[in-house]
Amino acid sequence: MCGIAGFWTSHALTEAPERVLRNMTTAITYRGPDGDGFYWDDASGVGLGHRRLAVVDLSEDGRQPMISASGRFVMVFNGEIYNFERLRADLSPLGHSFRGHSDTEVMLAAFEEWGVVGAVEKFVGMFAFAVWDRMERALIFARDRFGKKPLYIHVGDHLVGFASELKALYCLPEFKPRIDRQSLTLYLRHNYVPSPRSIYENVVKLVPGSLATVRFDMGKPSIQYRTFWDARAVRDSSRAAPFVGSEREILDRLDELLRDAVALRMIADVPLGAFLSGGIDSSLVVALMQAQSARPVKTFCVGFAESEYNEAPFASAVARHLGTDHSETMLTPRDALDRVPRLASIFDEPFADSSQVPTLMVSEVARREVTVALSGDGGDEIFCGYNRYSLGRDMWRRFQILPFPLRRVLAAAIKNVSPRVWDAAFKPVRGILPAALRVSIPGDRMHKFASVLEIESPSAFYQRLVSHFTNPTDVVRGGSEPLLREFPSHLDLRSFTEEMMLVDVLTYLPDDILTKVDRASMSVSLETRAPLLDHRLFEFASHLPMQYKLRAGTTKWALRQILYRYVPSELVERPKTGFGIPIDSWLRGPLRSWAENLLSESRLNDDGYFESAPILKLWMEHLSGRHNWAYLLWNILIFQSWLDEQKRCQIQIYDRKPATPALGRKQLSVASARRESW
Repeated sequence: MCGIAGFWTSHALTEAPERVLRNMTTAITYRGPDGDGFYWDDASGVGLGHRRLAVVDLSEDGRQPMISASGRFVMVFNGEIYNFERLRADLSPLGHSFRGHSDTEVMLAAFEEWGVVGAVEKFVGMFAFAVWDRMERALIFARDRFGKKPLYIHVGDHLVGFASELKALYCLPEFKPRIDRQSLTLYLRHNYVPSPRSIYENVVKLVPGSLATVRFDMGKPSIQYRTFWDARAVRDSSRAAPFVGSEREILDRLDELLRDAVALRMIADVPLGAFLSGGIDSSLVVALMQAQSARPVKTFCVGFAESEYNEAPFASAVARHLGTDHSETMLTPRDALDRVPRLASIFDEPFADSSQVPTLMVSEVARREVTVALSGDGGDEIFCGYNRYSLGRDMWRRFQILPFPLRRVLAAAIKNVSPRVWDAAFKPVRGILPAALRVSIPGDRMHKFASVLEIESPSAFYQRLVSHFTNPTDVVRGGSEPLLREFPSHLDLRSFTEEMMLVDVLTYLPDDILTKVDRASMSVSLETRAPLLDHRLFEFASHLPMQYKLRAGTTKWALRQILYRYVPSELVERPKTGFGIPIDSWLRGPLRSWAENLLSESRLNDDGYFESAPILKLWMEHLSGRHNWAYLLWNILIFQSWLDEQKRCQIQIYDRKPATPALGRKQLSVASARRESW
């Protein structure tokens, strides 16, 4: 587990290459505090840099960059290949010998034996790597199937740079970041920048499950992309070959796969533990860890004084039943306030999932005792866990009963009623409503419900369900919104739920959930592992009928059955809640002065990225309590805070598209005042 960075250039740099590499890796030291390493080939112009977080093979034999036995391949690698010992056993009879016991050395031997593409297809793990093929004179990048590990790529006129995080790319000579207003518009809708885009025009994120091969021709770089694993293709091919067997056989096979996925991720030469919220996914992972451990597993949880956000009591109950060594920490508004100014630096590009705060907090708590922590991420997307999956298709079908003009009238009527009034109206009956409706209907959610009443197609309906700003082009100056290729233009109602799950696997999972966990954990030098995102589990789940994921309104049905083998159902059965924070009240209280500074009209106008009027309207309505616009405001606040971070670090942003002529001169003067250095 590490941070990687480097470049390939056909022209001489304005700085010494060794210094550039050191500056790039120094910018991400926290991703690998245990050492660094560099490779520079003056003849080819290739430089590779590495920061090491030692987890497996703590000796010098595990250091990177690492060169293959024949000398053909040179690699820097971020991640873990969990089945490396099994691959090593396959490679040894073929004549490969190993001086250490790291997965990196096994990867290089696999490249020699099967080629890069053939080897990657055999890897079970999380990874982002850059490998220099000295024989083919090609620089090859790869990213794991679900995108657990990040990789940014910058292609310039005579240089290609790469890094685990954007901030390392700032150290490249002549790198000129330009904010992409289309990406900014997408960010306001989704609260993250979807891959392959980044916040900058001249930087891309490598798409999960793909490789990129760079070559130079006449001094100019060219890059070719190739997919080695496609979740949609896996899902589609699996439909034609459903799993054949009894219910007991299916559950036993799932239990076996889950145990193996967890066992592989417990291999480490450093202390190991797990996050535990007391929900289905984290409880299942911890239960399987404890079932395969000779000593109490270390588990970690954070809680809140606000009861509706506090999962700590549920986590403690599960921990007591399983006999884990459990640590619980309460998160206060003061804790959040102390961490909010650091979010822009930690998350590197604008990222506005507010659960980033408790994720950062639980990572900090865990890092005091362990270097590796397992999490339950992925269960919702693969086994149908979100409320929108269980309600989406049925809700859309019910909508069709009403003519579209009538739905528009009904939506307008709902929006005319304050969320506070809806809260008061639902309070007397909330306790007798089904669990899913208790979470999904009262209060400000009625306004989101009203907005989806106005939708005319299933695909647009799903997009609205996952949107923050529903009309982000009204807010971003000069912004336009491209269509995401992962969102199908047409949806079959018969497979509506499955399609929602798949789109989340392709978008929300890598660019929100996994980005959040990676940046929060790596900022404190903690490695996180997600057993439920073993690609073999996804492939198995794709063969299962939908009734094993959603049955009679029960989400994640099959996972629950496995969990009940280890934990009584009464300890984990409760309405689903997100890993959120009471951001709505905090913005009116302890975070108010921070927010007001970032949302001032003069500040918004001077920066020139947002229309100030609609944002200030949201802010005033939120402060008055008339509406809860916390999540929309958080999007704006995080971007504004990110801009401040660029100024603090003296990063010059080359905005060549001023929003209006009136702002052009002032905007240019602000940009030119920033020095281009880290």
